[in-house]
Amino acid sequence: MIVLPALVIGVLFLALNRLVIRRAAAWVAEEFIASDYGLPPRELLDSRRAGPPPPEHRTEERQAVADAAWGGDWKPAARYLRAADDDWDERWDRLELLQHVAREDDAWLDAWRAAEPGNCDAATLHASIMVHRAWAIRGSGYAHEVNAEDMDRFLAMLPAAIEEARQAALLDPANPGPWVVMITAARGALYKRRQFKPLWEGLVARAPHHYEGHWQTLQYWCAKWHGSNARMMRFARQAVRKAPDGSPLAGIYLHALHELLDRPGTIAQPATLMKRTLLKRVAASFDRVAPDDERLPGLRHLLGHYMLQSRLYARALEQFRLIGPWCGAEPWNRTGNPVIPFETARGTAVKLSRTRPSQAPKIYVIGR
Repeated sequence: MIVLPALVIGVLFLALNRLVIRRAAAWVAEEFIASDYGLPPRELLDSRRAGPPPPEHRTEERQAVADAAWGGDWKPAARYLRAADDDWDERWDRLELLQHVAREDDAWLDAWRAAEPGNCDAATLHASIMVHRAWAIRGSGYAHEVNAEDMDRFLAMLPAAIEEARQAALLDPANPGPWVVMITAARGALYKRRQFKPLWEGLVARAPHHYEGHWQTLQYWCAKWHGSNARMMRFARQAVRKAPDGSPLAGIYLHALHELLDRPGTIAQPATLMKRTLLKRVAASFDRVAPDDERLPGLRHLLGHYMLQSRLYARALEQFRLIGPWCGAEPWNRTGNPVIPFETARGTAVKLSRTRPSQAPKIYVIGR
């Protein structure tokens, strides 16, 4: 008998919260002056990127590797991956760069595999490209949106990619890269949970905090693939709990919220104590991540967004100050000009946190 009154109270609360947000948005449009609150002025906002560009030396190194590969020399690419050593997240990031290089011309990769048939990196890269090519045929839509011929081709290509990754894994048993490829392909190949479990166990045995491996596994467990909302959120909460110092792994929880709350037709949900607590833990975890980690800016955008949704207004404002002038990221870039929703969000955080201009330090860059 208590359920109905509680439901009515919940609906009324959500309606009242939406009214508060609308009034704050009106204040932003009419009165908000960002620089009065330690935020970059609107005219300085940059919608081209989620955060500052990488250091020049890093950009030059990447370009040199790409240019050498396109010129037929695979050795710089091999050295580039090898230099990451057992920093498996960094190694995977470098492999993803080489995927993009190979999409334009993969003759250099064929030459590398011919010259070093026992090289795990080369074999992993080839297997990953096979998965990406299969997914390019399928597209990113829901299954019912994909025509039957494309779906058949997609499903036919994945077993060969998985087998290629299995063979790569034999070349270097310590390298988690092939296991990330298998996990990625397993989702599309419709692996049952009993088939998927050993792939996940194989990954975490080698790299228990692998960011991309966790992201791909989150996709497996989401409701549109092989899991459910509850299973996905349980996996995401585990990622927050086990995130080590210096890793952005806790950001997996933000991706789960994005999957859960930001799909078309999703009804807004009340902010629970658990969600608010987890968001605070994510923020604390990010404070221990190196400021130049290129995943961090995009994750801070999501964190500010969900803190705002959860009525953690002062905490959201902290994230907007750390973000600085960059706004080319989810969730602001879904429609038209990202500057408008970004400006509204950070101004709403100011208004509803009751921050006074005199309380605000001026910080215009991504920081810790």
